[in-house]
Amino acid sequence: MTINTKKQFFWSKIQKNLLFILFALQFTACAKKEAFKIDSFPTKTGWGYTISNKNKILIKQSIIPVISDTKSFSTEDEALKTAELVVSKLDQNMSPTVTKNDLILLKIKF
Repeated sequence: MTINTKKQFFWSKIQKNLLFILFALQFTACAKKEAFKIDSFPTKTGWGYTISNKNKILIKQSIIPVISDTKSFSTEDEALKTAELVVSKLDQNMSPTVTKNDLILLKIKF
């Protein structure tokens, strides 16, 4: 009885390579995503917020978006709630646009 050792060697190499590829894919999938950082800042008439990633400011919002007035957020909490909404949209790969309905749902006074 003759066993084809060449064929067994070939399949063992493929199994090792597949195992390595699966491990590499798992490692990259579980790599920590860089999170967005939210900060608030005072303005002349209230509060604004910044959203940064890797120490680069992506969004600096000193006025309430969508409304026709150039009015800042009344409280720091309102600014931060809006920033959290924008970050959640960015995390979902959505447009970071804030609508009037979003402001109403967040109970932002404008």
